[in-house]
Amino acid sequence: MADSKQLVNKLWNYCNILRDDGLSYGDYVEQLTYLLFLKMDDERSNPPYNKPSDVPNQYNWKSLLSKEGADLEAHYIEILRELGKEEGIIGVIFRKAQNKIQDPAKLRRLIVELIDKENWLSLETDVKGDAYEGLLERNAADVKGGAGQYFTPRPLINAMVEVSRPEPGMKIHDPACGTGGFLLSAYNYIVKNHKLDRDQKEELKHKTFSGNEIVAMAARLCVMNLYLHGINGEENPIDLTDSLKKNPGAVYDMVLTNPPFGKHSSEKVLTEEGDMKKQDLVVLRDDFWAKTSNKQLNFLQHVRSILKINGKAAIVLPDNVLFEGGAGETIRKKLMETCDLHTILRLPTGLFYAQGVKANVLFFDKKAASKEACTSKIWIYDLRTNQHFTLKENQLTFEHLKDFIQCYNPENRHSRKETERFKCFKYEDILKRDKTNLDIFWLKDESLDDLDKLPEPDVIANEIVEDLESALEQIKEISDDLSK
Repeated sequence: MADSKQLVNKLWNYCNILRDDGLSYGDYVEQLTYLLFLKMDDERSNPPYNKPSDVPNQYNWKSLLSKEGADLEAHYIEILRELGKEEGIIGVIFRKAQNKIQDPAKLRRLIVELIDKENWLSLETDVKGDAYEGLLERNAADVKGGAGQYFTPRPLINAMVEVSRPEPGMKIHDPACGTGGFLLSAYNYIVKNHKLDRDQKEELKHKTFSGNEIVAMAARLCVMNLYLHGINGEENPIDLTDSLKKNPGAVYDMVLTNPPFGKHSSEKVLTEEGDMKKQDLVVLRDDFWAKTSNKQLNFLQHVRSILKINGKAAIVLPDNVLFEGGAGETIRKKLMETCDLHTILRLPTGLFYAQGVKANVLFFDKKAASKEACTSKIWIYDLRTNQHFTLKENQLTFEHLKDFIQCYNPENRHSRKETERFKCFKYEDILKRDKTNLDIFWLKDESLDDLDKLPEPDVIANEIVEDLESALEQIKEISDDLSK
């Protein structure tokens, strides 16, 4: 672990030099990604690996080493432009790539002194992989860069994977994969908990994991993150497409995901007056139960649709998915009818880079068609009430999630026991609730009696905004119904 920390510090210290030229953390990680890929590709083409390279000779690592000054800058820009036109993993890494390093001398130093001096392929995968993860985490913590939306807290991911228990031979997918945290955690879990033969190792690396990511920057960071961990090194596992647009046709044994926050998908359309304005996108798919522009409700429908029968899902969703009427109620009922929605984890605020977000993890298994509803009872674990976390001073750790994992009882979830924070609710009782509301809580909020325990003012303000937005959404639905 010390080695990866040393490497992160070495890479990060150079970022401080480049920040004087106005480079953001995100810009720096992207430039490192381009150069690391080229260096590792060069290493793979040399002894003892001797693997053919898909990078054209005129754009490879050696072509960069041979140039200085203005020639180096011009050549680097040409490499980024031309490799962005390639197919497969190269195309995803270099799609829309731009040079952000304005000083050719600093670019030369980054290439020659920092990256060329390491033999990256000879480093243990966990060393270089952990080093890159460390950079991504620091980048996510840079709130100004807005990269936090692509970075789910790793302790939460690891707990979700721990209870989901991925196995060798599964097809595992994330339709909103960000920087690849879920896929990597599932990979690490399988390696740690199963003895794999040579064929199983090959399948795990090249045929197990896939994902979608609509943002080019996040997709390239994800592909590089997987690449450095030795996953799918020879083909591209990530599709740079909007997973909601259509059913991909593929089905998976396990889906683990945290779709982007923000309730609505929108696109710019041309009005009759010739102006561009944003318009909410209603996703129209035959495999969806309800038509809605609510992005999270659509992701929930999408995840259910791409699961195999008996496939498992764990998905992070905001509170509105649990209580919204209209399409929300329809989708909740259909989910419980066709899947075993067995567990909900109520998450505390302060976990995500979008402040004040109230979110949950829904765990469900898709079942074969049945006359009876597939959900008989839902277990809810409340990690929110009287729990306060922040991104810096009081971060969520894996320790905080151990009680949830124990209560979940992944070895045999059919022999669970209720605790103060873990309660069971029967399907019949949930159906009686207004709009089949799944936003259920029972613990007393101590901050109501003790003003010193109130959350920070910005968190309270964000919660009020979210509540008002939700109320307006419901009023709009009523208005639409009345106008019909």
